[in-house]
Amino acid sequence: MAASKKAVLGPLVGAVDQGTSSTRFLVFNSKTAELLSHHQVEIKQEFPREGWVEQDPKEILHSVYECIEKTCEKLGQLNIDISNIKAIGVSNQRETTVVWDKITGEPLYNAVVWLDLRTQSTVESLSKRIPGNNNFVKSKTGLPLSTYFSAVKLRWLLDNVRKVQKAVEEKRALFGTIDSWLIWSLTGGVNGGVHCTDVTNASRTMLFNIHSLEWDKQLCEFFGIPMEILPNVRSSSEIYGLMKAGALEGVPISGCLGDQSAALVGQMCFQIGQAKNTYGTGCFLLCNTGHKCVFSDHGLLTTVAYKLGRDKPVYYALEGSVAIAGAVIRWLRDNLGIIKTSEEIEKLAKEVGTSYGCYFVPAFSGLYAPYWEPSARGIICGLTQFTNKCHIAFAALEAVCFQTREILDAMNRDCGIPLSHLQVDGGMTSNKILMQLQADILYIPVVKPSMPETTALGAAMAAGAAEGVGVWSLEPEDLSAVTMERFEPQINAEESEIRYSTWKKAVMKSMGWVTTQSPESGDPSIFCSLPLGFFIVSSMVMLIGARYISGIP
Repeated sequence: MAASKKAVLGPLVGAVDQGTSSTRFLVFNSKTAELLSHHQVEIKQEFPREGWVEQDPKEILHSVYECIEKTCEKLGQLNIDISNIKAIGVSNQRETTVVWDKITGEPLYNAVVWLDLRTQSTVESLSKRIPGNNNFVKSKTGLPLSTYFSAVKLRWLLDNVRKVQKAVEEKRALFGTIDSWLIWSLTGGVNGGVHCTDVTNASRTMLFNIHSLEWDKQLCEFFGIPMEILPNVRSSSEIYGLMKAGALEGVPISGCLGDQSAALVGQMCFQIGQAKNTYGTGCFLLCNTGHKCVFSDHGLLTTVAYKLGRDKPVYYALEGSVAIAGAVIRWLRDNLGIIKTSEEIEKLAKEVGTSYGCYFVPAFSGLYAPYWEPSARGIICGLTQFTNKCHIAFAALEAVCFQTREILDAMNRDCGIPLSHLQVDGGMTSNKILMQLQADILYIPVVKPSMPETTALGAAMAAGAAEGVGVWSLEPEDLSAVTMERFEPQINAEESEIRYSTWKKAVMKSMGWVTTQSPESGDPSIFCSLPLGFFIVSSMVMLIGARYISGIP
């Protein structure tokens, strides 16, 4: 953050970065891409039942307003005039689903978060209706039928929430991912709010045809979704509307990208074959495949990367999605109390420098790419009496790296040209132990920009480059050079392979924990869905009991 009180040269662009764990508002200089100021607010996640993950849409909206106001106050303290902010971009957690009342402006239910697993039975019943030789859902959307995506969450809301059903019947309901909810609210809400989304977010709903770039009638009929509740689909870089309240009233909102696409743009991966990995709540590796949809034979998703202007071409990406990355650190903090702050994990891991044969598979929401295995659950294995919290902390960091290795292997097989290095970003990249582990486990260099806020930067670039704003050039010669920190592999390739193959053994053991029957039905298989902490505590109790019985002190 700039501490200088000198006049700022050039127009400024703001970016809302609304993630699963927190909301931030960041302001950049459009000529230098320098981050001038920001503010962050943590967001609560609610877990009403095992496997359910929800958030309060009004809390999310309030956090955006709070972050904008606080950042503007900080800019004032730096003698920076907020009237220099010429545009705002929005980046968001992608598949999280909101339905609200366009008459009252009130959400009709909590936001159902992308990690949520309640729709497993919905997925299973829909799967039976897809012909084995014609998976029209995957061919149109690039996505496997999974609890991850918005269409099944929306189907669940329509089936189970009377307020949603009634609002749809009375033509009062609007659906959107978080970007749609925010843009509608920020541009006036019930007083003329703009109901839209961009192509990157639309491509994660499972209702959007990624070839025609339109909502698909056949898909909407298959999922039983009324098309009139869907937002208008726009490009990722154009003026959607103006801010209607707060310190930045009148400023255009002119950029919108799902968080992983925003990071791809922020990392300037504009060439075919360029890839980035973002370490947030989950972990997401995207590789730019240009104007061509590349379909994976190895468990990756085909998705829209970006479309930077109404008349600009669409770019696609191959994506590997890992459900749990930073979330495992939060789990160690909030559920087990092994650490008090997320930053402490680096200190614990450094104390031991090894997991001592302990392996952690954080499959809290099943396994995403490349397995797409909803029956998996989290396990910690290889425990001995010597294992302590430092080893578990180290194993948690290794787990993030091993999951990335699985994605990278699949990406290399699909693309045919192995990546020579990995560009990384996201909050976890400040952890140097993690970055070094990642280089060791991939056995290629890991390259991190000195300014890691690439998700917000991508949203700001899209907003500043929009027609009618034009303060940010996306021409290659005008893009600011970014200084990088580089982590080289420090172990031999054989040791890297041994650790990785042991991890794969642990992954196999994590599968098949949950039977297909839903836990709320009262089936005894609910025991299989109990949180990982239950098994750790139970194992410790049994171990202590056994030692007591055998007379071991």
